[in-house]
Amino acid sequence: MTKHKIYTMSFAKVYPHYIAKAERKGRTKEEVDTIIRWLTGYSQEELQEQLDKETDIETFFAEAPQLHPSRRLIKGVICGVRVEDIEEETMQNIRYLDKLIDELARGKAMEKILRTSS
Repeated sequence: MTKHKIYTMSFAKVYPHYIAKAERKGRTKEEVDTIIRWLTGYSQEELQEQLDKETDIETFFAEAPQLHPSRRLIKGVICGVRVEDIEEETMQNIRYLDKLIDELARGKAMEKILRTSS
């Protein structure tokens, strides 16, 4: 089975699209970074290092220091697929991030995006 094309893309290539989507809706790069750090466990310095190295997306998630256990609380549809039903872990993590950025762009409060409130 061949890998999905997104796995080999550089995270640094998609990162500006996350920021642009957020900024178009009045949100900030800092909020995007907060979401990425929450999901992956990277520090800001480690995130920047991954961007500078142009790490591919599969490696970006594989090397994540600590994928947040509450990511499993992320539910909903992204690209026509329910994120909770995705079986392949790397693809699910990619879609979790897509869903979180989508929630940010739709104006959801950060504490709700980061699943810190009930």
